[in-house]
Amino acid sequence: MHNVYSCSAGSGKTNNQMNLDPKIMHPRDQIILAISRIYKRGLTTTSGGNISIIDESGDIWVTPSAIDKGSLRRSDIVCVKKDGTIDGRHKPSSEFPFHKAIYECRPDIRAIIHAHPPGLVAFSIARKIPDTNIIPQAKNICGPIGYAPYALPGSEKLGESIAEAFKKQFIAVIMENHGTVIGGTDLQDTFSRFETLEFCGRTIINGSTIGKPVYLSDEMIHKFEEQIPHLQPELKQVDHPSDEREIRESIVKIVKRACEQGLMISSYGTVSVRWRGNDFLITPTNVSRWDITQKDIVQIRDEKREPGKLPSRSVWLHQEIYKQNPHVNSIILTQPPYIMAFSVTGEKFDVRTIPESWIFLQDVPNVKFGSHFMGDSRILDVISEKTPAVIIENDSLLVTGDKILNTFDRLEVAEFSAKSLTMSKPVGTLAPINEEQIDDLRKKFLFG
Repeated sequence: MHNVYSCSAGSGKTNNQMNLDPKIMHPRDQIILAISRIYKRGLTTTSGGNISIIDESGDIWVTPSAIDKGSLRRSDIVCVKKDGTIDGRHKPSSEFPFHKAIYECRPDIRAIIHAHPPGLVAFSIARKIPDTNIIPQAKNICGPIGYAPYALPGSEKLGESIAEAFKKQFIAVIMENHGTVIGGTDLQDTFSRFETLEFCGRTIINGSTIGKPVYLSDEMIHKFEEQIPHLQPELKQVDHPSDEREIRESIVKIVKRACEQGLMISSYGTVSVRWRGNDFLITPTNVSRWDITQKDIVQIRDEKREPGKLPSRSVWLHQEIYKQNPHVNSIILTQPPYIMAFSVTGEKFDVRTIPESWIFLQDVPNVKFGSHFMGDSRILDVISEKTPAVIIENDSLLVTGDKILNTFDRLEVAEFSAKSLTMSKPVGTLAPINEEQIDDLRKKFLFG
């Protein structure tokens, strides 16, 4: 039978038309899309990093050596066939030996990402391993992290060092004074793990800048994961009138925008928008946020879900917020990297930094870890017109708003404020806007 992943040119779709689906995408296209996302997010340099996929024939598709990562084309991707012959106009990555070594010792791994993202390089040069118990999905997606001693880049010794770590059943490895290498069942799985681990590293670093990170125990994470809400019954019939389809489109656009701006990652983030009455549309669970389409969005009507779809696990919370807060028409639950510094340390997020921050957010309280699942009313007790956002410890930020763009704007303002507060730590102590100035803002912009 002809190999669908043969070393031929394949289709010619643009990145905007693609998602990382190994069932429908040629390995060339998967690699180009993944490296583009990594580069644009500032997680690798022009010359740094490499990606590979091994197909069902044993052929390995890999990024080329010494070619600009910011402008790679599908024709640049090299195919190293099972017999060792090379099909392509460039040399394969100089790090190809360790990719090959990993595939040989771990047949369950079908895609590999190696890069030098700043957060994980920080751990690499400090010769430490990030503790993934900082947030639940980091622990569940990345698992325990391996460590590979330093060896010359591109050498057989480096391949042996990394392979030894993967033989111990690690799926993500910190490379001493080098970076990280991560494997997965396909490139989508690998990318999600790579993005999540870098996010985990940055969360620990940012948290350490403003305070002391608090880690979750294995028992806490296990209990949290057992709190999967009871699924709503399925609707018998679903209609998609034009206003409903318009909401789907707006959700997809905001999710992609959040991913592109680093406000959401593959493994976490929920967006919902009120439709009619207390009915709403919400993002699904277990779908990469980068690759969400309008078809993935789940309609919730009369407290029932669209047939055959799994809404976000926080669907109950969204439903109750809409029922109790008629002024709220959209909700975003996500993990902005600087806000997460406050989430994992419990430090007060004081938005009295500049007028815009206080006007948009007012006070942003913290609630305990696990507060967004069914039966816990702590978030419902604090969300109101005067409190549009709340930080969930070791988990996320929840933001509400009238329109989806207004909610996203609040999310951006919150993250910019958190970033400024984090960056001000080496500069000096925050001198907040005083109470008299707050009263003036309140009269002019909120209740005047």
